[in-house]
Amino acid sequence: MSKTYVIAEIGINHNGDVNLAKELILQSKKSGCDAVKFQKRDVEVVYSSEELDTPRESPFGTTTREQKHGIELSIDEFKELESYSKELGLDFIVSCWDLNSLEQIEEHCDVTFHKVASALATDKTFLERLRDTNVPIILSTGMCTEEEIKKAVDILGENVVFLLACTSTYPTTPEEVNLRHITTLKEKYPELKIGFSNHHNGHDACIGSIVLGSECVEFHITQDRTMYGSDQVASIQDSDELVSGIRKMERMVGDGVKKVYDTEKPIIDKLRKVNDI
Repeated sequence: MSKTYVIAEIGINHNGDVNLAKELILQSKKSGCDAVKFQKRDVEVVYSSEELDTPRESPFGTTTREQKHGIELSIDEFKELESYSKELGLDFIVSCWDLNSLEQIEEHCDVTFHKVASALATDKTFLERLRDTNVPIILSTGMCTEEEIKKAVDILGENVVFLLACTSTYPTTPEEVNLRHITTLKEKYPELKIGFSNHHNGHDACIGSIVLGSECVEFHITQDRTMYGSDQVASIQDSDELVSGIRKMERMVGDGVKKVYDTEKPIIDKLRKVNDI
């Protein structure tokens, strides 16, 4: 089978620290990933004032506003991380969570893909603006019905490259991973490359998705799952072992054509006593 496109979702696991972000990029490269992905938000747009004013203890202060601003990166830092990623030979992907962030990324960065986060998959205005960038798009399907997925695909049009099966629970239980949705998406959208966005906290789902023909695997990456941050618990720490497992499964899947391998031929001579069919 063809090589699976593997995305290390750094997301917000950098906790607003550009140096930690670079360490995670390097970890992604050493693990054998093809791309890194970050998230960008205009905090004052994405969240209501009421939510931002609520008490929340964090390393950044005592309110949700301080916490949300604390884990964000500046646009200059995004430019720095894009440059570093590309120096290492990694594609650079961003999920923008609002139009302001999209405009900033469009103006200052040259992303390989825009990624539609599941939370934005039903936002028609956002999808139309994203389509108009003419940048290739990855669409996640967490929290979506089949009807909502179709509407999003129709709006984004030919810019969609990867469509990812996804459950937006952190971490996702085995019962809700639903890998067979990959097969459903392949049947419904034969013109698209179908993949899997993982929020399960083990290797099984990502590696298992390869058996079902996943052409893209995205997983959250971390240095330490006990670090501060809401996504850490659903992230992969031993990312090198996961990517190695994905590459091994690619070789194991085969082409589906039954054949007698050269390694079997000596066994035929040794074990078969009758061969008259």
